[in-house]
Amino acid sequence: MVWEGSAGLYVRALCAALYVALAASFTQPRDSEFTFILPAGRIECFYQKTEKNVSMEVEYQVIAGAGMDVDFTISSPQGVLLYSDFRRSDGMHTIDSTDEGDYQICFDNTFSKFSEKMVFFEVIFDSPQESQDDWSQMVPPEELLDYKLEDIRESIESTWNRLERSVQIQTVLRAFEARDRNLQEDNLWRVTFWSATNMLVLVIVALVQVYMLRSLFDDKRRVRT
Repeated sequence: MVWEGSAGLYVRALCAALYVALAASFTQPRDSEFTFILPAGRIECFYQKTEKNVSMEVEYQVIAGAGMDVDFTISSPQGVLLYSDFRRSDGMHTIDSTDEGDYQICFDNTFSKFSEKMVFFEVIFDSPQESQDDWSQMVPPEELLDYKLEDIRESIESTWNRLERSVQIQTVLRAFEARDRNLQEDNLWRVTFWSATNMLVLVIVALVQVYMLRSLFDDKRRVRT
C-alpha cells in the first residue's frame, strides 16, 4: 500500500507540473510566423497584441525580389518608434519588457517602383519565470520535498523551451533555404537568357558573314549577245 500511495503521489505531481506548464503556454501570447508578398511602392503593417512585461523578438528576412531589401520599423502601443532598418535583407530585434497593447510592425517597399518582395517574419515571445503561477501550492510541501517536484518542473520546462527553440530555428532555416533557392532560380534565368541572347547574336553574325562573302563573288556584269 505504501508503494501504491507513493506512485499515485508521483503521478499527481507530474500531472500538476504538466498542467501548469501547458496553462502558462496558452495564457501568454503565442508565437507566430507569416510570409507575404509586399507589392512595389507599398507599405504593409501588422499589429501584434502583447501582455505586460514579456519579451518579444521579431525576426524578418526578404526571401525573393530584386535587391532583396526592405525598410522595417517597430512602434510601441503608444506610437513611439522603437526600431528601424533601411534597405536591409534581414534583421532581428528584441523588446525585453513589453507594454500591454498592440505593437505595430511595418515593412516599406516604397523605394522600389517595379519590383515586389516576398517577406518572411516571425514573432517570438518569452515570459519571465517570475510571472508564472506558483504551481508548488497545488501539492502539499511534504510531497514536494519527497518527490523533488522542483526538479520535475525544471526538466519539463527545459524540454519545452528546447523544443520551442528547435521549431523556431528550423523555421528560420527554411526561410534561408527559400531565399537561397529563389536567388539560384533568378540567377539561372539570367544565365539562360543571356546565353540564348549570345547564341542568337552569333547565328546572326554568321549569316551576315556568309551573305557578305557570297556577295563578293557574285558577278553582276551582264553579257551582251
